[in-house]
Amino acid sequence: MGLELYLDLLSQPCRSIYIFARSNNIPFEFKHVELFKVSVHSKAFASSQLSQSLSTGPSNSEGAGKVSLLKKVPALKDGDFTLAECTAILLYLSRKYNTPDHWYPSDIQQRARVDEYLSWHHANIRANAPKTMWIKVLIPLFTGQPLPSEKLQEVMDGLSTSLKQFEERFLQDKAFIIGSEISLADLVAIVELMQPVGVGCDIFEDRPRLREWRRRVEDAVGKELFFQAHEMILNIKELSNIQIDPQLKEQLAPVLMKMLK
Repeated sequence: MGLELYLDLLSQPCRSIYIFARSNNIPFEFKHVELFKVSVHSKAFASSQLSQSLSTGPSNSEGAGKVSLLKKVPALKDGDFTLAECTAILLYLSRKYNTPDHWYPSDIQQRARVDEYLSWHHANIRANAPKTMWIKVLIPLFTGQPLPSEKLQEVMDGLSTSLKQFEERFLQDKAFIIGSEISLADLVAIVELMQPVGVGCDIFEDRPRLREWRRRVEDAVGKELFFQAHEMILNIKELSNIQIDPQLKEQLAPVLMKMLK
């Protein structure tokens, strides 16, 4: 039984795993999980996170729920072995398939730099960047009304602070976060920062250092693969055409609004 990856490319962690596996020619069966569809049809969603949680839905979603004890994607199944959480999956793949050293260096200090970024990432870039999609697309979709512009500005201000720290502390004058080659840190960072781009907040436009870093990351993984992985997020506004059940809207709207407080 081969490697199975349960992914939805609307999810940033899922994209990082997909790009990593494809760029390293790791053979796997892509089990596509439609998180948005799952959430729309799931009343259990109201108490969970839309972006990654699983409940009921298409067969691959049910399969992923069995694979992941946390009932979230990304999820990995390798024979009888199952694994959840993005970083754990990336490290498992890098070790099992002996991917090039630059992804997660054998040098203990270089590796520590990757770990340092991954630890910082969750409370900073990841704490702000995904909220742009909630504010501009998902909350209006479920509530039927846009959020005040100051809410988006508040999120963008927080993201701007994180991006300044990212450039000054992590990127500095290097080609990539830990030096001259791409690492898992760059991959985890870039997929997160494409979330605002997908909803029309081009955070790279006025940041030349960040823009050049993005270009180098695209080149390192291959532009075709990069844009294939991001096709769904770059067309996220098409979700506004989906018809949501009025009862579900009424149920979920208060929950969604609380998520941004």
